[in-house]
Amino acid sequence: MKKEKGSRRKKRVCAFCVDKIVDVDYKDVNRLKKYITERGKILPRRISGNCARHQRRLTTAIKRARIMALLPFTVE
Repeated sequence: MKKEKGSRRKKRVCAFCVDKIVDVDYKDVNRLKKYITERGKILPRRISGNCARHQRRLTTAIKRARIMALLPFTVE
């Protein structure tokens, strides 16, 4: 009898690749809010399921939106 070690989760696919979105727009606040925690932190790639390219573009878009005051830096 072999014990299974942990349960494997299904790998999440990148939502931007599925929708064929090349550039992540910093003005699309509703889409960016999905990738931010309640505390205002950016979700990591292993949780959000984004590919490396879109995760990099997502972080720059979130940071730009924060500077433009479209998204909060922190939530109090």
